[in-house]
Amino acid sequence: MPSFDIVSQVDKQEVKNALEQANKEVSNRFDFKGSDARIEQAEFALTVFADDEFKLGQVTDVLRGRMAKRNIDVRSLEEGAVEKISGDKVKRLVTVRVGIATDNARRIQKLIKDAKLKVQASIQGDAVRVQGAKKDDLQAVIQLVRSSVADIPLQFINFRD
Repeated sequence: MPSFDIVSQVDKQEVKNALEQANKEVSNRFDFKGSDARIEQAEFALTVFADDEFKLGQVTDVLRGRMAKRNIDVRSLEEGAVEKISGDKVKRLVTVRVGIATDNARRIQKLIKDAKLKVQASIQGDAVRVQGAKKDDLQAVIQLVRSSVADIPLQFINFRD
């Protein structure tokens, strides 16, 4: 029975490369000379440091630009609140979301069920598996999900006959 998985993945190495490029650009920019602007990584949790909120926004923009150039969807970035640290310095936690949250998976499953296609959608951990008798039905599901779900980055993998 043909099937495929709907997932939301991010390549960890590409995140690291984008982070290093962003740090290099920030250290070379004239408007950041003498400031403590940098980005640190711990797995999929990034911490952005800067002297004030304006510079924090600029560093975040540099990070977004570098991630977009490395083909990482910026919708997978989830920004936390701005925290004050010693003196005037601030930091912000930016989380790279991996996997589909349960409520989003249920929403995708309901969307597929409401389309009245001859397929079954089941939630498998942080992915949604879609099975059907015909490849055409599966391709219709891919088109439906691509056009309907725009708030999270999705990939369609493991297409099997």
